[in-house]
Amino acid sequence: MNVVSEIGFFLKQLYRIYSNLILEKLEARGFTDLRPSFLEILVYVSEHDGPTMSQIGKACLLKKQTMTSHTKELIKRGYLKKVESEKDKREQRIYFTELGERFRLSLLESISDTEQIVTSQLGAVEMLRIKETLENFYNKALKLYP
Repeated sequence: MNVVSEIGFFLKQLYRIYSNLILEKLEARGFTDLRPSFLEILVYVSEHDGPTMSQIGKACLLKKQTMTSHTKELIKRGYLKKVESEKDKREQRIYFTELGERFRLSLLESISDTEQIVTSQLGAVEMLRIKETLENFYNKALKLYP
């Protein structure tokens, strides 16, 4: 295996571990109907006030059809809603529903719990070093992505 494929393998496996840890915490809080692929959308919506579908897709590097199907599914499950933009009637913004707002609080708690678990394993200095390395790698990799 070459270095690029090894890095890709480890990043994918780490994301699965990270997602599953968060999902376990969310399930313990009563949110049992989520998939790992929904998390990045839900995290983005929780961090931004009423983003558009294209903003979410661009930030999460998701194709339009993936973005559409995930969003439709999250609307169907009662987490998200689309609201017509006041500025541009063609544009729809994505917000949490009442259930989604309760979920958002649980999501933030679950992420915090997961961070504490991982930090206790690696240590705060190592976590910061890994974050800085990944952030640097991400910023350089973005230049390669169309």
